[in-house]
Amino acid sequence: MDLLKKLVMALLILVLLFVGVGFILPSEFKVERSISIDAPADKVYAQVVDLKNWRNWGVWFQRDPAMQVSYEGPEAEVGMVSKWVSESEGNGEMKIIAADANKRLVYSLYFPDFEMGSTGEIVLKEADGKTEVIWQDYGDVGSNPINHYFAAMMDSMVGPDFETGLENLKVLVENRH
Repeated sequence: MDLLKKLVMALLILVLLFVGVGFILPSEFKVERSISIDAPADKVYAQVVDLKNWRNWGVWFQRDPAMQVSYEGPEAEVGMVSKWVSESEGNGEMKIIAADANKRLVYSLYFPDFEMGSTGEIVLKEADGKTEVIWQDYGDVGSNPINHYFAAMMDSMVGPDFETGLENLKVLVENRH
């Protein structure tokens, strides 16, 4: 019985420590990746601003070709919405909330299954016929200490997808340029 009490006490301490550390971890996160594309910004922007084109380079669409996607609102401008349902990639919604042609696209992202959202930006910087593409996503997971662990791991979870997506975008744009 003494051993059982010690095991329960050790488990309780571990849980309290896990939750306590969760409170200390930041609730905010930011993921950022970039790539240089050998093409003018308008060619890159055309692939980014029209959410229908994301199927051609977004890694999530490659992982689930059966993903059900629908679109609403104006096409390739502020207000365009993409909604998807996927068993492997989750369900979500993306909406363009700001755009500066050939320079910047800002979108809101929402995952209803997790009741979590974020803001994403794709910034284009053209110089000498090449375009640096900076893709970032940032947000706040709230006060739940368990979600703080997700915030701490967001870069390692999402960063590789951004890298692959940017590589796909580079190949797509440079082959059409």
